[in-house]
Amino acid sequence: MRTLGLATAVALAATACGPQKSESAGPASSAPASPTAVASPETSPSSDGKPGDASPSASASPSASASPSASPSPTVKQIMANGDDSDQVRELQARLRQLKLMSVAPTGFYGSKTTAAVKSFQTKNKLTATGGVDEPTWKKIQSSSKKPTADELRPPAENEADAPDPRCMTGRVMCISKESRTLTWMIDGKVVSTMDVRFGSENTPTREGEFKVDRKEKDWVSTIYHTPMPYAMFFSGGQAVHFSADFAARGYAGASHGCVNVRDKGKLSALFGAVQTGDKVVVYW
Repeated sequence: MRTLGLATAVALAATACGPQKSESAGPASSAPASPTAVASPETSPSSDGKPGDASPSASASPSASASPSASPSPTVKQIMANGDDSDQVRELQARLRQLKLMSVAPTGFYGSKTTAAVKSFQTKNKLTATGGVDEPTWKKIQSSSKKPTADELRPPAENEADAPDPRCMTGRVMCISKESRTLTWMIDGKVVSTMDVRFGSENTPTREGEFKVDRKEKDWVSTIYHTPMPYAMFFSGGQAVHFSADFAARGYAGASHGCVNVRDKGKLSALFGAVQTGDKVVVYW
């Protein structure tokens, strides 16, 4: 029993972070893959074209066939919708930013901000305001904007922080938004600093919830992946906020194994000096 207890303790103490070695070409995200079909920006899928089944009596009756209720409109197929994560979503966000409907930098993840921006565009253009992108919406957005440049798709500037979670409004908190991909250091509801972050992949997601910093390690190396984790602040088992040279080099083309990666070493160094063991960590969508 002693041996078993020791083995369990060692396993729990192991740190599981480090850059993923095999990455997809698109931006990484811990969001689950969406079943929504994704088309290329140049070719949008057409509508379903399948009206609801009419009853035999309705099809045989001239008056019934003339009635609008007997011929339901086809279901409109979504090209992009809430929960999607792709390069096409990144292009959508860049175009919406050109149209002054989004202020945050493109992340590739279709969340509440993108949904609200699309719904606003649809309302202004007298389209059905669903918040999802169907073929008419996508064509109208394309005709109303220009093809985004590389800098528009992946701006060198820092992401704009999302609205803080209510749990971030009291005390000393690392407030981490998965939607805007930012970490905001807050004290008693006031923003002290903000920095870009990235998370684990779908297979190794960063855990969400409210935690506390349980230990800090200025010079740490992952005991599983043997990769450097400078300025590590552990908050959930082996998951920690730490600097990632891979994130600094490749951006969102990569992912962590669950940790919260920071690419600005200078900002993180200052944060590491300010954060104390026991400070709160909130990870949320």
